[in-house]
Amino acid sequence: MPTELEELVGFIAHPNPQIRAVAIENLVPYSVSQPSIFKTEGFTPIKHLKFLVKDHPKIAEHALTILINLTSDQKVLEFVATDDKFLDVVLSYVTEPTEPNANLLAMLLANMVKWDGLKSVATKKQPAPEKLQSDELVLNQLLDLFVKGADGSYNKHADFDYLAYVFADLSKHAEIRQFFAAQQDYDSVVPLNKIKVFTEHKSGIRRKGVASTIKNVAFDLPSHPALLDEDQINILPYVLLPIIGNEVYDEEEMNDMLPDLQLLPPDKQRDSDPNIIQTHVETLTILTTTREGRDYMRKIQVYPVIRETHLRVDDEGVREACDRIVQVLMADEAEPGAEEAAEGDDDDQVVEV
Repeated sequence: MPTELEELVGFIAHPNPQIRAVAIENLVPYSVSQPSIFKTEGFTPIKHLKFLVKDHPKIAEHALTILINLTSDQKVLEFVATDDKFLDVVLSYVTEPTEPNANLLAMLLANMVKWDGLKSVATKKQPAPEKLQSDELVLNQLLDLFVKGADGSYNKHADFDYLAYVFADLSKHAEIRQFFAAQQDYDSVVPLNKIKVFTEHKSGIRRKGVASTIKNVAFDLPSHPALLDEDQINILPYVLLPIIGNEVYDEEEMNDMLPDLQLLPPDKQRDSDPNIIQTHVETLTILTTTREGRDYMRKIQVYPVIRETHLRVDDEGVREACDRIVQVLMADEAEPGAEEAAEGDDDDQVVEV
């Protein structure tokens, strides 16, 4: 005979909405403590949960919360992420300007894209809501949603911070790295230029996801000239500013730094998260892969910034990352092996969040 808990799971498919609402609300804690109860009968409860995303907003809220918890399991993740029709539902709902569960949908999408097969989202298209004024390409819609929704002006229920994690995980794939560095036809803007401004945002989720996305895009070597060019993507100020504090540099060092790094306010603080600082330093290391990149970073005095970061951030990962880029920047280019030293090591790999 089924247990009381199994009977409760069965009630999420009940035709009476009041019964569904009570059942699913009571089941939320069990998606963490006893997730196996949702994986019975060939994942039938999860099929019901996916359907309930379209139910009354409160029921949908609990269904999404349970799905977010359950998709930490690889088998459940694959079951959910391989459902193309469900993906279409998530994408169409998250872009709606009045959707009350938009943040939860963004969180679920951030989990779903951890399944590598979901890189196909890069080619998906759907009509864009008029308010969004975007392209039919879903990835462009998500980028515009991330930018326009940051202050709650697009959807009063959502800030869309978790889309930063969507971008970070999608940018593990080479074709999507190239997308982020390529100008889009519909608005003539490079996607990375839309999100780079959030490297110093108040939301740690945004900062972390954007930092990881930038690092992943840096692995596309043909994009390096555009990434470094002040008239194109100009990524360096957005990577360097988060790792700089209120330290004082000597006049010679300061005069050669990028204009954005000069005359910072005395209360300037570096990012409070050492993992984000480490990611930015690793991005700088990847950008030293070419001789042009190394020469440019020496010219704009990246070394003093790294020196001060190493001195002031008490974190082993940050210090090791600083040590690696210092070895590259301080190397004599005339010495044999200088090129190989700049090629990075096993720590310089695409990142997930």
